[in-house]
Amino acid sequence: MNIPFVDLQTQYQSLKPELDAAVLAVMQRGDFVLGGAVAEFERVFADYCGAKYAVGVDSGYSALELIVRAYGIGPGDEVITAANTFIATTLAISNTGATPVLVDIDPETYNIDPAKIAAAITPRTKAIMPVHLYGQPVDMDPILAIARKHGLRVFEDAAQGAGARYKGRMVGSLGDAAGFSFYPGKNLGAYGDGGAVVTNDAAIAEKVRLLRNIGQKVKYYHEVKGFNHRLDTMQAAVLLVKLPHLDGWNAERRRAAAAYADLLAGLPLVTPTTAGYAEHIFHLYVVRVHNREALMEHLKERGIASGLHYPIPIHLQPAYSELGYKQGDFPITEAYAETILSLPIFPELDDDKVAYVAGAIHDYFAAQPEAKRLAQAVAAD
Repeated sequence: MNIPFVDLQTQYQSLKPELDAAVLAVMQRGDFVLGGAVAEFERVFADYCGAKYAVGVDSGYSALELIVRAYGIGPGDEVITAANTFIATTLAISNTGATPVLVDIDPETYNIDPAKIAAAITPRTKAIMPVHLYGQPVDMDPILAIARKHGLRVFEDAAQGAGARYKGRMVGSLGDAAGFSFYPGKNLGAYGDGGAVVTNDAAIAEKVRLLRNIGQKVKYYHEVKGFNHRLDTMQAAVLLVKLPHLDGWNAERRRAAAAYADLLAGLPLVTPTTAGYAEHIFHLYVVRVHNREALMEHLKERGIASGLHYPIPIHLQPAYSELGYKQGDFPITEAYAETILSLPIFPELDDDKVAYVAGAIHDYFAAQPEAKRLAQAVAAD
């Protein structure tokens, strides 16, 4: 059996008539840039998120960067975020001229630890950017309380969180604004890059629309120095077809995650936990295990793909050496970066496939008693 990390072809085949028709309709209309499908997707996605406005952009990175810019944050300012995120989060901050300030993570959820945020606030802090990592919502209420106390904005990095809920409320509607990614492998994925800014602030939505479209509302009349960050009309058409299926797909991911948890119980690895306040969408299913490279190679030999999200924390990336962080500054992030392993998960991963992956992992530990002993140290942490 060959099991990919994510299976985009099966999903496409299940929706092929609708998707083909939607793309063909764009070609027939010829409204390739900011066409009708973009405005329609913005309307329905804002409604889905429980927000007033959504603005389609060309990537999740662009969504976050344009949020930071729309709030006037730039050189001399600081934005607090998680140390274990994908680098697009911090690039969206630093590429405006602002400085990302990192905070270690909660050991159970792998999300930013709200209890450690206050110590990172300085007179230059303007916002907090929590990351709903792997599809599990951040514990937002304490972060929002900190923000209110210090007069800060809260920007959700919801790139991995489309459809997740926090205490019954949809991710993306919790802070001042949120940035989503529609990269093909995301739970709601386009067939190319794409993203969206979601907010309840009409003025911010209008600023983002202006910035994404080279600073113009009217063609050739440029009010500000903007960017070319528009959501492609074909991608919007694809997303319109897919969005009604998102909740069902997320439910299937939870089913697969529950099956993994049952089948991997008792092994010397750590499986994900879901916080009591969260409706997890399992964009990624991440375990922790000692000597993960050997397990990855074993899985590869069995035809099973796996991944690492993420092996090098932000503060240890050469690109951010100027921040002055060093090894040991974020011990939980660093320890997890050495042991995390992402197993395949996607809506079409049926119980037989989950059992095949779990069986391969059982076989790995059965064949390597020493690996089992060492892995128990990780499981006991």
